[in-house]
Amino acid sequence: MDPVATEAVLQRVAPKVRATFTPEVVGRWGLFGGMVRVPPLQTPVLVTSVDGVGTKTLLARRPEEFRILGHDAVAHGLNDVAVHGARPLVFLDYVAASRLQPEALEAVVEGVADACARYGVALVGGETAEMPGVYAEGAWDVVGCTVGVVEAARVVDGSRVRPGDVLLGLASDGLHTNGYSLARRVLVQQPGDLDRYEPELGCTRGEALLRPHRCYAHSLLRLAEELAGQVTAMAHITGGGIPGNLVRVLPDGCRAEVHVRWEVPAVFRLVARKGPVDDEEMFRVFNMGVGTVVAVRPEAADRAEEVLRSCGETVYRVGEVTQGPRGVSVVVGEAR
Repeated sequence: MDPVATEAVLQRVAPKVRATFTPEVVGRWGLFGGMVRVPPLQTPVLVTSVDGVGTKTLLARRPEEFRILGHDAVAHGLNDVAVHGARPLVFLDYVAASRLQPEALEAVVEGVADACARYGVALVGGETAEMPGVYAEGAWDVVGCTVGVVEAARVVDGSRVRPGDVLLGLASDGLHTNGYSLARRVLVQQPGDLDRYEPELGCTRGEALLRPHRCYAHSLLRLAEELAGQVTAMAHITGGGIPGNLVRVLPDGCRAEVHVRWEVPAVFRLVARKGPVDDEEMFRVFNMGVGTVVAVRPEAADRAEEVLRSCGETVYRVGEVTQGPRGVSVVVGEAR
């Protein structure tokens, strides 16, 4: 893809990029660096995250599927900063391939811009790179960087977690952006597998695997605002599953006991059966139907559920914090 074609794509998406600008944005689009004013908090703390959509990119074949990749990069980053109570301020994207295809590139950037506008974060910059020899033919990399801000006294980092805290799980919409190497190895072995209709899924394998990453940021920020001081930790469940992510917000002496009382979505059951893949690996690789876990004081658990449900979330009581060696126990015998 030559520079002229790349510039043409960027000019076509420029109106959508500008539409994401918030009052904090300084300067015009197209400068060497994006600029933003930090809100006038007493002691502002910047919270940053960078992550990509992984090998989910290998499943995209049509423009609407490339738009999902752009959306997912935004949703993933916003979730990462929101779990610390930070309001997302700005987002930057990075799109690379061995050879950039104009239609696909435009769809990815449109997906990023549309998601930024939807969730109220400014898209202030990005980078496109064409690197044959570094990326395999047909492979794409879609990455995002998010910056958020929170008052220092309102940071949620797990340091106040105590035994007795209740764990709430927020339902996921599918694999989100993790576990695709394993999922592809099991479900996409031959040409046509993505288009194979699965009755238990109610759709094709490709449609199930390409469901967008759910953005929890609005719900989590509202919860942290309404139950200030009673929300002790929030964990975005990404690569590593519940055990590998929930442990990151546990202090020493606290152990999370998670009981799988929710119905594990059909797409995960299909992967487990077709693999076959055992429970331990499934919960280590995938979110298994829970995209975020929130720890709250026991007296605030009912109210927390009400707030989250009013934001459109499906909420499960998935366990509690106990005293013991720092870690996470997942009891899967109760999974349906």
